[in-house]
Amino acid sequence: MEKSICNNYEEFAALLGKQIGQSDYVELTQERINLFADATLDHQWIHVDVERAAVESPYKSTIAHGYLTLSMLPYLWGQIIEVNNLKMMVNYGMDKMRFGQAVKVGQKIRLTAWMESVANLRGTVKAEIKFAIDIEGERKKALEGVATFLYYFN
Repeated sequence: MEKSICNNYEEFAALLGKQIGQSDYVELTQERINLFADATLDHQWIHVDVERAAVESPYKSTIAHGYLTLSMLPYLWGQIIEVNNLKMMVNYGMDKMRFGQAVKVGQKIRLTAWMESVANLRGTVKAEIKFAIDIEGERKKALEGVATFLYYFN
């Protein structure tokens, strides 16, 4: 699917109720998990202790932090949509967010997104994006929810 391009409110509104796109897959490596653990000070063994996880974890491997999976959203979102004439974009909130399945080390995830609602707030676009993060080869989603972004145009 080709990347959607938006330059203003009208172009966001044209996407209302539609699938915006789907990103490429990205692998969640042990290195990425360890770096996230260092950044967040969350070194729970199920994420960082490969040997222990192989024996004690129900997954038989380490797993990505749920918030690491969530933190991939901006990167994956950038593969789906290009917003031009932009002064800044601000994360406004998350709703109905549910972690459906753990992402094991080495698995690949991708984002699929739909335009849930759009509002014009005096030149600022408030976009609510329904999203799902899939795990390659798995039926159950890693994460689903609604992300709200504010787009401030020049």
